[in-house]
Amino acid sequence: MPSIFSYQSAEVDWCESNFVRSAVIAEYYNTISNVSFFVLSPALLYLNRQYCQKKAVPLYFVSGLLLLVGVFSMYFHMTLSYVGQLLDELSILWTLAVAYSFWYPQAYFPKCIKTRRHFFWLTGITTVISTFMSFIKPTLNAYALNCIAFHLLYMTWKELKKCNDRRVHRMAAVMVMWWVLAITSWISDRWLCWLWQAINFPYFHSFWHVLIAMSLLYCCPLVIYFDVSYEMPSFKPKLEYWPSDSWPVVVPYVTLEEPHKQC
Repeated sequence: MPSIFSYQSAEVDWCESNFVRSAVIAEYYNTISNVSFFVLSPALLYLNRQYCQKKAVPLYFVSGLLLLVGVFSMYFHMTLSYVGQLLDELSILWTLAVAYSFWYPQAYFPKCIKTRRHFFWLTGITTVISTFMSFIKPTLNAYALNCIAFHLLYMTWKELKKCNDRRVHRMAAVMVMWWVLAITSWISDRWLCWLWQAINFPYFHSFWHVLIAMSLLYCCPLVIYFDVSYEMPSFKPKLEYWPSDSWPVVVPYVTLEEPHKQC
């Protein structure tokens, strides 16, 4: 019986052919495309440093976990090991759990939850149970994790209905665009592998890594914007773009202004 650390011991294998470009790296492009997470994490911290000065813990935690997502995803695609698969998926699960714990608006807490501290316990217990359940049928884990995106999109839609800032709506639209491109690439690699292998272009999962990182680059400032609106009433959140508003491709970030005006 192969070790759970052995190469290709995972139940999941992606469309890219194994060990074609390297004798050590199983899926070469799926591995190196995770460099996008190594750029994403410091970019979020640097651009949103004004928010970090006021409320550092959430963004530091989430950015650090996103870095681990990149590390474990690289390890998984390099080895296709069972341990690598679980580390990849569980790092995503715990990143989502931490983000929910810190940033989920208190206005949407279940009626039985009265404080943020109680919500921490709820998300913690739910995540621990989900962690153990992930060992039951590992092939379903990625599908379950992707389904969480629909709840995030629903929450974004609810918040946008209360907000008249055109920049916020624009950023949400761009975030959704990147997510649609990302999930399309993921599904294409998973379900249409026979087609991409027939034309010798089995690289859509590597596109997924880059595109989902781009989506998160817009998602995190959007979440920060709403968090400031709810949790920091003495400030008015304002969206800015790096390097400049006039550039065709920009990266959003949040600055804080006083006094706060309701969005």
